Amino acid sequence: MDISKNVSLKNYSTMRLGGNATNLLEVRSRQEVEEAVKWAEDNNLPVIMIGGGSNIIWSDSGFDGLVIVNKISGFEKFEEDSENIYLTIGAGENWDSVVERSVKDGLTGIEALSLIPGTAGATPVQNVGAYGQQISDVLVSVEAYDSKDKKFITIGGADCGFSYRNSRFKSADKGRFFIIRLTLHLQKGNPKPPYYPSVQAFFEQHNIKVYSPQVLRDAVINIRQSKLPDPAKVANNGSFFTNPIIDDSMLPDLLANYPTLHYWRLEGGKTKISAGWLVETAGFKGVHDEETGMATWPAQALVFVNEHAGSTADLLKFKQKVTGKVKEMFGVELEQEPELVNNPFKLAKRS
Repeated sequence: MDISKNVSLKNYSTMRLGGNATNLLEVRSRQEVEEAVKWAEDNNLPVIMIGGGSNIIWSDSGFDGLVIVNKISGFEKFEEDSENIYLTIGAGENWDSVVERSVKDGLTGIEALSLIPGTAGATPVQNVGAYGQQISDVLVSVEAYDSKDKKFITIGGADCGFSYRNSRFKSADKGRFFIIRLTLHLQKGNPKPPYYPSVQAFFEQHNIKVYSPQVLRDAVINIRQSKLPDPAKVANNGSFFTNPIIDDSMLPDLLANYPTLHYWRLEGGKTKISAGWLVETAGFKGVHDEETGMATWPAQALVFVNEHAGSTADLLKFKQKVTGKVKEMFGVELEQEPELVNNPFKLAKRS
């Protein structure tokens, strides 16, 4: 294995902050994944697998273990019939390239997830979703190396523990599974209404009345590019907070004080609130914080931008300014979406 030593992790997070990894390895096959995990285990080292780093923030102390960068490729198509198509995707594939190829084949199911940065293998971890679609809607199965049972297994979509921006890979079984492939069930044909409000507004504004996967993809790309910075050009992790979910009992007081609150009623006596609205209303839209070198994107307050931050500590200081003000004004706790890696998972040594 060609393991690199003492590698800066700034290039392995789109926020471009963090310390060094003592060991870093790129893998391109299932065998290399198994060998890498066993090497970390034999050397009693923490291990983490990453993709493009779009949802990761590294601590300033770096990662004293093994960082595995997933480069496993693959794009296989199986046609069950004229309508139902299955795609098996290598976890290291660029996600937007996967969406682009599926759309070119006239498939619907993930076109609203266009332009989401990162790799395919990251999508089940946080149950990626946008503009009315989420990966759990189409995921058939995940193939992964199980570091607990020391074997490759296939996990059905129904067994992934999906919820809003969450899964067993992010919560109960964090660090256990190393995803190498996923299979999606898409359909030949056109997306069906109702469309997400901002997408519908785009269609009406541009007098679009004939819909296809490509039309929906183009609309989403236009909307995202108008609101969000390109992480290849501007250091950011996309949306920094998830939309908070509160009890319905909190809603009347919030609406009494803030009638323009953006919210969605859910089942089970819960309400989802727009995190972007909270941050913007708290006065943080288009802010440039000289103390920390952090900013929020002018078109979307939910996006934190690293303008000239010197450390992850600066980012976290800015985060505290935002969350503290939101808590003070609304009594709502904001939950960070990108993972801060500062408590690495250590494998149990084999007997």
